[in-house]
Amino acid sequence: MTSPDTPRWYFGWNIVAAATVLTALTVGLRLGLGPLFLPMAEDLGFSRSMLSSIVAVGMLCYGAATPLAGWLVARRGTRFVLLAGTVMLVGSTLWAVTARTPLQLLLSFGILMSIGAGFTSPVALTPVISRWFNRRRGMALFFLSTGSMAGIAIMTPALSLALQHASWQTTLLGFAALFAAITVPAALFLIRDEAPPDGDAPLPGAHRAANPVAPVGQHYTVLQAMRTSTFLKITLGMFACGFSMNLLGTHGMPMLMDHGFDATTSALGIGLIGLVAIPSTLVLGRLADRLPRRKLLAAIYFVRGVGFFSLLLAGSTLELYGTSVLGGIAWAGSIALSSAILADVYGVRLVGVLYGWTYVGHQVGAMISSWLGGWGYEHFGTHWLAFGLSGALLMVAAGVALLLPGRRPPLPTARATA
Repeated sequence: MTSPDTPRWYFGWNIVAAATVLTALTVGLRLGLGPLFLPMAEDLGFSRSMLSSIVAVGMLCYGAATPLAGWLVARRGTRFVLLAGTVMLVGSTLWAVTARTPLQLLLSFGILMSIGAGFTSPVALTPVISRWFNRRRGMALFFLSTGSMAGIAIMTPALSLALQHASWQTTLLGFAALFAAITVPAALFLIRDEAPPDGDAPLPGAHRAANPVAPVGQHYTVLQAMRTSTFLKITLGMFACGFSMNLLGTHGMPMLMDHGFDATTSALGIGLIGLVAIPSTLVLGRLADRLPRRKLLAAIYFVRGVGFFSLLLAGSTLELYGTSVLGGIAWAGSIALSSAILADVYGVRLVGVLYGWTYVGHQVGAMISSWLGGWGYEHFGTHWLAFGLSGALLMVAAGVALLLPGRRPPLPTARATA
């Protein structure tokens, strides 16, 4: 017979697994635009600045959709938001592949697809995971970062490979079909908003490992929380995060090709960052519940900033791959740590909406870098303007992260007594 105290599989991990896969697809598309960028521009006859501007508007719409997604999750549930986002993403793809003018591509690929992606983004999935996990919240949320990095590691080379055998239109249609085939069953059968009252609290007979002190901002309204310095500091860091990650996703491959690397080497160099970051996030996820989150967040921003300068200076394949490996070790986790800090400070009740608003800052940074990457190269003939600025912003974000409030570690968990 199984003892009552024998650990059973916690259903919350099923939700985490589904959320990780969905994040890989959504973020993989948003950050894996590099292989699609030049084929789309050449086929449609758009300049880099024109297509960069469309992508930039899309990044802003993606961010603007996230507070709405967080608000709808609180009122209609995660399942409704995921299914609505899937319908928009598939519909916008069907429209985008027939677009031939800048306005058509802006409305379909830039705006509608971005809103659909925002509804299926980590912002829509963070509240349900935060409800299901308390003791291991940092670790659980870090799996969303694992999904993000898997998206970069898989989607960039996969899209590059697909484009060698098919048009960008066929490639996008294939992605939309795969996305719907995975998202719809996951939303219907795995996502559950109703979590156990104690979340992942220890088994009977063990000391509770929940946060020993109630969140200091748990009684704040959304507007009150948004006026606090903690929220503003996290938003600044998210701005730098969005600026850097979307710059790399949109212009990283063109930048490497302009520096003399071929398409395959460039795609593998970008993908290697995400590949290395996958096991790294598993380690960082465990550390997130043991070490001060603000210090871990600062370290991630700092190493990422160094990585951007190193990518610009890479002159050989060995240097490129070496930079990708070192940068990938600390490439992920800033979003997971930021959302975990929000939950620690303001409580689970507000985390969805507040995370959505910080993500607007993330996507404002993404919008600016998506535009600046194309405009800066066309006007100055160099990628140092955008990529150098990204490295500097990340250094600033590292310093600001050290000013965030600390978090008392959970109470130690005792073994269950007989």
